[in-house]
Amino acid sequence: MNAERRQSLYTYLVLLAIAIATVFYGQWLSQYNENIRVWNWINILIMLIGIPFILLQKEAGLPEVWQFGISNKHRLLIPALIGLFFGALDVLVIKIIMHPEPYESLPPSLQPFPYSIFLFISGAFEIEVFYRLIPLTLLLIVIWKWILKGKHFSWVFWPIAILTAIREPLEQWPTGATWYIVYAILSGFIFNLLQAYYFKKAGFMSSMMVRLGHYLLWHILLGIYVEYVELGS
Repeated sequence: MNAERRQSLYTYLVLLAIAIATVFYGQWLSQYNENIRVWNWINILIMLIGIPFILLQKEAGLPEVWQFGISNKHRLLIPALIGLFFGALDVLVIKIIMHPEPYESLPPSLQPFPYSIFLFISGAFEIEVFYRLIPLTLLLIVIWKWILKGKHFSWVFWPIAILTAIREPLEQWPTGATWYIVYAILSGFIFNLLQAYYFKKAGFMSSMMVRLGHYLLWHILLGIYVEYVELGS
């Protein structure tokens, strides 16, 4: 196993360790707060499925997690800033425009701090494994590498990327005013498509940083504001 592949494996195991810590933390916290969203050990077992796929990035024509020659500006910083932009849009639309009045309790999308850091890092990890890592790697290996013998990568990648990008908006179909439904579906699709693009450009961590940037503002920082300012905890 070369150095880049070892780094990919180690990164996956670190993220898995954070998810394991989330299970312990959430189960302990749920004894005192009934509104805690708790991960369980089934989640951890399911996440093990991703290990073979994180080791097959080169075979799928994708960058390793810490591919040599890709700057951290393109791998981490720019994707995180894109995620922050989408997080700011959600705060503007959903909190400021649609729910300007103070919350009376933490909504399901927010969790107590600092547990929120663990939960939403683990949540971003899980989504990236099953929305991008597994489907992109598997389908690219089968279609691009095996069937097409390594030819026409873009013709294979982009249809798969579009299908993975529409998955989350369809699974989380919004309700409410027509304008909001259009906003949620369109922004969700563009957000996920950008993640697929950055996965192709700079690897798994790049895609995950887009989501973490969004989660930092929309779930974690907004949660801190609601918990300590609006609720006065």
